[in-house]
Amino acid sequence: MAAPKKGRGAAGGQGKPGRALALILIAMVALTGGMFLAHQPTPRLGIDLAGGTSITLEAKAEPGQEKAINKTNMDTAVDIMNRRVNGLGVSEAEVQTQGDRNIIVNIPKGTNSAEAREQVGTTAKLYFRPVLTVAQGAPTPEPSASPSGKASGSPSPKASASEKATDGDKATSPSPSATTQGRAVTGALKADSSPSPKASATPKASESASAEDQAAAAKLQKQFESLDCSSKASRSKAAQGGKAGDTVVACSQEGDAKYVLGPAEVSGTEVKTAKAAFDQQRGMWIVQMEFTGKGSKQFQTITKKLSTQQEPQNQFAIALDGEVVSAPRVSEQLSGSAEISGSFNQDSAEALANQLSYGALPLSFKEQSVTTVTAALGGEQLKAGLIAGAIGLALVVIYLVAYYRGLAFIALLSLLVSGILSYTIMSLLGPAIGFALNLPAVCGAIVAIGITADSFIVYFERVRDEIREGRTLRPAVERGWPRARRTILVSDFVSFLAAAVLFVVTVGKVQGFAFTLGLTTLLDVVVVFFFTKPLMTIMARKKFFASGHPWSGLDPKRLGAKPPLRRSRRVNAPTEPKEA
Repeated sequence: MAAPKKGRGAAGGQGKPGRALALILIAMVALTGGMFLAHQPTPRLGIDLAGGTSITLEAKAEPGQEKAINKTNMDTAVDIMNRRVNGLGVSEAEVQTQGDRNIIVNIPKGTNSAEAREQVGTTAKLYFRPVLTVAQGAPTPEPSASPSGKASGSPSPKASASEKATDGDKATSPSPSATTQGRAVTGALKADSSPSPKASATPKASESASAEDQAAAAKLQKQFESLDCSSKASRSKAAQGGKAGDTVVACSQEGDAKYVLGPAEVSGTEVKTAKAAFDQQRGMWIVQMEFTGKGSKQFQTITKKLSTQQEPQNQFAIALDGEVVSAPRVSEQLSGSAEISGSFNQDSAEALANQLSYGALPLSFKEQSVTTVTAALGGEQLKAGLIAGAIGLALVVIYLVAYYRGLAFIALLSLLVSGILSYTIMSLLGPAIGFALNLPAVCGAIVAIGITADSFIVYFERVRDEIREGRTLRPAVERGWPRARRTILVSDFVSFLAAAVLFVVTVGKVQGFAFTLGLTTLLDVVVVFFFTKPLMTIMARKKFFASGHPWSGLDPKRLGAKPPLRRSRRVNAPTEPKEA
């Protein structure tokens, strides 16, 4: 006789556990494959584990502006520095204030960490200055007789990047031009268009000039001629001199050119936005920028003045931290919405946009101290954390085996699945969002072991309660699940809520603890629903568990189960016939 439909419905109510197990197996294989395809077989480590550099910067106000060192300006500087290092792709770079005058910058060891240190180590201000003279970066030699018998001055400057590069991808030091509203300014800075200092607009003594002016002009001329931009020390020294209103000498960031720059006409604080974009029509990368209302008026004034000048006096230099990051030409008055074009590739365009966007700081900073954390010290901390995690996991395993016996097999497999998912996801989050595993994050993963084990225990105890009520294993597994499910969801929700609040209200490394705790809490729900419950359903069909083997952890006698409830039929006593 066929089984009743109700029985098939009851069996069907148990779902299809094989599908759920296959789904989570596919997810694990996909995540593992993605981890190796991304060439990230291990999670990225933070500064406290992988090593790196910690920089302490002290705020310095301009003379007479000591009140500028306040909480608002310090917070603004932290925000700008944070965006600067993030714009360079540095993972887990940490920028925060210490006291009322210091900022701590922690830069993990990585590809761009040295560049990030340069970005924040000597932070000054961004200025737009008119170019008075430009020449090659080497010192200007004394005039000497040329083979033709004529005296020659400084050697011709090197060709600009636009001439040296055959395509945009090879250019690293563009010689751009300025445009407005999409109209390109034609031409480029030619190799022979950079006059010698004596033929330039370098300040010279005149008959009406005072002796003081003559001495300053001569000093500036000598400083320009002797400047060697090929030396990093010389570039750094040149970058430290001069105020916004001074005429100064400066080097390009690459060291292949040196400049005499006039007083700053526009401050970097007037740059509203700057971004790199690809011009489809011209097939080239450009940098688009917009100024504030005040900056727009200043920019219009200076570009109108420069557009009437000859090369190189028709250029304006974008000077960041005293070094020229770009020097585009101007051939017409520009509005407050302009763009810089040249031999950019994507990286150089984004780098310039990043410097324009985040280059201006409300304060100047002096590098007070630099501390390097070695990878060896981080390795010792990681080793200690892993040992602590192994000890905690071992204690959980011992408890599960001693108390739940055969059920410990299901719990250990669930922990293994949770560990694989956590490891692969954290590895993939490194290149995806810059997640880096620090020591607090390791602690969060260790705490998660207890949270995950707690979910298994809740379910196992619900099943055992059903067996104590006299039910067999398969009905007990299904009847215990709804009650356990509610408890697990409530518990995990509280844990995730605490992690989310901690992540929002804290900064720095504590966020790593909160992020890992929240991630593993979500994975606990996935593992319990898609692995632990289906596996328990399958194991309940096995004789070892279904028969209540003493080592199964579900022995009715050991649990003190009640006798099965049986229904008794009432037998009515025969009634005697009534007499007529």
